Amino acid sequence: MNNTSLYALAVLIWGSTWFAIEFQLGVVTPEVSLVYRYGAASLLLFAWSKYRGQSLRFPLRNHVAFFFLGLLLFGVNYILSYRSMFYITSALAAIAFSSMVWMNIINARLFFGIKAGRSVLFGALLGAIGIFYLFAPQIREVSFSDTVFFGSFIAVLAAFVASLGNMVSQATQKEKLPVVQTNAWGMFYGALVIAAIALFNGQEFNFEWTTGYVVSLAYLIVFGSIIAFGAYLTLLGRIGAPKAGYATIMFPVVALILSALFEGLEIDATIIIGTSFVLAGNLFVLKTRRTDVTLTTAPNERTLATTDGFAQLQQCRD
Repeated sequence: MNNTSLYALAVLIWGSTWFAIEFQLGVVTPEVSLVYRYGAASLLLFAWSKYRGQSLRFPLRNHVAFFFLGLLLFGVNYILSYRSMFYITSALAAIAFSSMVWMNIINARLFFGIKAGRSVLFGALLGAIGIFYLFAPQIREVSFSDTVFFGSFIAVLAAFVASLGNMVSQATQKEKLPVVQTNAWGMFYGALVIAAIALFNGQEFNFEWTTGYVVSLAYLIVFGSIIAFGAYLTLLGRIGAPKAGYATIMFPVVALILSALFEGLEIDATIIIGTSFVLAGNLFVLKTRRTDVTLTTAPNERTLATTDGFAQLQQCRD
């Protein structure tokens, strides 16, 4: 699959998962739902690998990397994101998590010596401006109290943890470790980490046997986890974290568009202008030549948030 298809898969799936997430909120706590999601996703990936005759045996040092991938990208990142939503609006969460594109640029330079070209940096700047413009009306209504600053800090910390998870994934791919088996082990360890935290907090491992919950969970397992993460992390290995990370800015735009199509969200000038900046930035980031990403030391080289109407479902961000 080419890079454009991988990028489109990740953006469209993660930008649409709020439909499924809406049915996840209620009886089962978000952490427990995540255990079901990543536990099931890992088992399916293990089964697929066995069916394809792909080895699941790796040395201990690789399992250390798998554990940190699960801890950072599939575990702590999500828990921090959920906790932040107790204190801040979906608009602030969108801005906070979109900062991951800059964290990827910085971390890729620090860990791998990848220097982002001027076009990548300019595109990321346009995207950031677009996100701020999209959510400016909601931000103006925010009362900046201590709790808001605390929630914003947690959300930015979640983005930073996710960026570190991106770096772990890039490191595993530099070692030529296969994405499918790496994700299988990473999701398995991530599910264990979240389960341990849920148990420590005394959360009940119950289940909601309704059509909405079961179908939405299945969608998040297969599409939101297996397919979207497979596409995104494969893309990350091919084009690098600075470029792939722009997908986190595109997610809210996709969610806004879907809301306009299916929920009657009114498209106004703010949405049009903000989306235009984001799309323009997308072109600068992804249409640059390979030479726009310079390797200085090595040869080889992702919140949904829409309108305030999505604030509740953002308590369980994909």
